[in-house]
Amino acid sequence: MAAITLGGSPANTVGELPSVNSPAPDFKLTKSDMSEVSLSDYSGHKLVLNIFPSVDTGTCAQSVRQFNQEAAELEGTKVLCISKDLPFAQNRFCGAEGIENVDMLSDYKTGKFGNSYGLTFADSAFETLLSRCVVVINTDGNVVYTEQVSETADEPNYKAALEALMDA
Repeated sequence: MAAITLGGSPANTVGELPSVNSPAPDFKLTKSDMSEVSLSDYSGHKLVLNIFPSVDTGTCAQSVRQFNQEAAELEGTKVLCISKDLPFAQNRFCGAEGIENVDMLSDYKTGKFGNSYGLTFADSAFETLLSRCVVVINTDGNVVYTEQVSETADEPNYKAALEALMDA
C-alpha cells in the first residue's frame, strides 16, 4: 500500500506499483470507441502509461497535454492515458483540446487494471479512482520505470519518465 496525499490529506492505494524489471501485468481496458484493448495489442511498442484520477481536473488534463506533445513524438512509442472516466468524457476532452497522439483508455468497467497495478485509491474522497502514476514499459513487456506521485495534485516527473523511455 502506497501512502500518498490528496490535497495534503493522507490517502492510500490498494497496493504497490509493479516492480521495475518485472513483467507488466496484463490489462483489459475500454477504448474511446467502446472496444476492448489489452497489453498484448501494444506488443513491440514502448509504452508510457499516464494514469490519473480524472481528465476533468487541471493536473490530469495537463499530463495528457504534456505527454501528447512530448512522448508521443518518439518513434515506436505509444502513450496510454488511463483513468476511470467514461470514454465519452475522454473523447470530449480530446476533441476540445486537439489531442491526437495518445490513446485514451478507461478502467470504468471492472477496475481490475487499477487493482492489478496496485494504484487504485483505497480510501479518501477519491476512493476507487486511479491515483496519479506513470509506468514505462519496454518492447519486451517489462516495467522499466514507475512513479507513484506522492501528492495527487502534483504533476508527474515528465523528464524522468521520458529518460526511462529513451533507455528502454
